[in-house]
Amino acid sequence: MHDPKCTNGREQVVIPVVREELDVQKRVEERGGVVVHVTPKVRTEVVDVSVTEEQVHVERTPVNRVVSAIAPVRQDGDVTIVPVYEEVLVTEKRLMLKEEIRITRRRETKPVHREVELRSEDVQVTRKQGA
Repeated sequence: MHDPKCTNGREQVVIPVVREELDVQKRVEERGGVVVHVTPKVRTEVVDVSVTEEQVHVERTPVNRVVSAIAPVRQDGDVTIVPVYEEVLVTEKRLMLKEEIRITRRRETKPVHREVELRSEDVQVTRKQGA
């Protein structure tokens, strides 16, 4: 019989192979705390600047005059004059019947069958004898 521990007359030795594995994990661990107080501060600084204010007055002046050509915007001292034009159609006015609206009334009588509840009362008067 053949012994598995023997090969060619020599004894076979089994050496276990060991392998180590590293398992690294991280975790959050609270070791202390801090308290933060925020104190707002306000400071005032003075800034010197020059400011120019300009006011504009707009005046609309009706002219209503027929002109033959368009004039450009013009300057008269501190006043800028912007002409505003309108084309006007010269027409003749006539009365024209545009349309007629015709309204017709029709009256129709039909027999209608409906169930209607009517109430009535019967009155019976009885006199007592001896009265």
